[in-house]
Amino acid sequence: MTKTDITTIIFDADDTLWDCQTWFDRAEEQLADMLKPWVSDRQRVADSLFAIERANMPLFGYGTKAFTLSLLENAIKLTDGRIGADVLLQIIEMGKRLLRFPATPLPEVESTLRQLHEAGRYRLVVFTKGELMGQEDKLSRSGLLPYFSHVEIVSDKTETAYRTLCDTLGVDPHETLMVGNSFRSDIAPALAVGAWAVHIPFHAVWALEKSQEFPHERLTKIEHFSQLMDCL
Repeated sequence: MTKTDITTIIFDADDTLWDCQTWFDRAEEQLADMLKPWVSDRQRVADSLFAIERANMPLFGYGTKAFTLSLLENAIKLTDGRIGADVLLQIIEMGKRLLRFPATPLPEVESTLRQLHEAGRYRLVVFTKGELMGQEDKLSRSGLLPYFSHVEIVSDKTETAYRTLCDTLGVDPHETLMVGNSFRSDIAPALAVGAWAVHIPFHAVWALEKSQEFPHERLTKIEHFSQLMDCL
């Protein structure tokens, strides 16, 4: 099994094709500012939000709407219900803005995808998790959709989900290359089922995506998106 077996390149979306986490980090900072009259410790606000998000994950899953609900719950919890409806409305509006942040492709993304697409050697696929409408909208607004032959949006990117994607595409995992920023969600599941992987770390990492990294014979780590071409 070698890289010459690869027929399909599968890309993560958020923080791989465009910046996402930075906008969510800013929202957390804004929440801490809103809660200053009740909670001066910004780390307490962050820790409480993390605990709430983790507890809500089995019910809400991933995505902006789930995040917004957790922001609201955190605000009510930390203020013992004393927070005003006007501030809660501001949080809701903040969540709505997150649904419209610019899905501008990260540096070198579009030029690299164009090169791969025009070469015609590989099938290009998007495999991302989150809320269906939100992910579809970001992909559409990014302008990158024409480069991909298939888009798969799932509730979570597990080994089972990766195998199901391969079945849908009609390929064996060893014929695929997974490209993503999250070692936990993109890299580890792909390697576990026999796929190749390219890890492109992003400067901002969601707390729930942090995990222990490990070396692997089918794994390459790069710093810039265009270096993907060298990996192939």
